[in-house]
Amino acid sequence: MSITQLNTIKPAEGSTHAKRRVGRGIGSGLGKTAGRGHKGQKSRSGGFHKVGFEGGQMPLQRRLPKRGFTTLDNHLFAQIRLSDLQALPVDEVDVQVLKQAGVVGQQVRYVKVFKSGELSRKVTLKGITATAGARASVEAAGGSIA
Repeated sequence: MSITQLNTIKPAEGSTHAKRRVGRGIGSGLGKTAGRGHKGQKSRSGGFHKVGFEGGQMPLQRRLPKRGFTTLDNHLFAQIRLSDLQALPVDEVDVQVLKQAGVVGQQVRYVKVFKSGELSRKVTLKGITATAGARASVEAAGGSIA
């Protein structure tokens, strides 16, 4: 069993390639201008500009109007109707039951019931909020919101 020593470690065969040597004569194909073309800011050493800089022209991100934003929490919230509750076969409803029934998406954490449709049976809501109208409909049908 041989012990590998630090001064013998090499990269795997074929995993590395020779560095491009620019400015090393006409025969290399990268002599004279060294692949930088002719003149201009990008041909100079130290010639750079900020990301999005358009040579003094008003940059695109400043020409376009600012308008609204998209919240990253959007996929965490869902709304369901009273008619969705009516269609469920169970009496105790929580977020997990709604996910299993396919009423809400798998990433949803918060559910709110709003008054749309009819609810004619007793349903207990756990960990689910409701609008005032939906709450009244659930309680009128004999259900409760915990």
